[in-house]
Amino acid sequence: MKFMKSVTIENCAFGTLVIDGISHQDDLMILPDGAIIAPWRRRKGHQLSMEDLKELIHASPEVVIMGTGMSGGVKPDRGLETQLSRLGIRFMAAPNPEAVRTFNKLVQEKRVGAGFHLTC
Repeated sequence: MKFMKSVTIENCAFGTLVIDGISHQDDLMILPDGAIIAPWRRRKGHQLSMEDLKELIHASPEVVIMGTGMSGGVKPDRGLETQLSRLGIRFMAAPNPEAVRTFNKLVQEKRVGAGFHLTC
């Protein structure tokens, strides 16, 4: 079974995410094939909806990890986890430090997609 390209998030700090040696300062999505989409904007700023994840869902992840910011400022819409579950996609949302740890672990064994809000 083929998983995603080997992608490692090396560091996260307020306003910055370092992925494979490259520093990113814009909110971003990581697709299961390792492609990075930046900047990534949500329709309602600090809300996360299915519409915001459309491109990521189209890439057929097994798991979607949402880095909700350094202190958890982004809130998933009510019912988002259920909607993704119906598509066979496991969803996890956590502040960036925890989301990074989870991403780096799961990316070794699953098709993982992620979104990261780099501030709040």
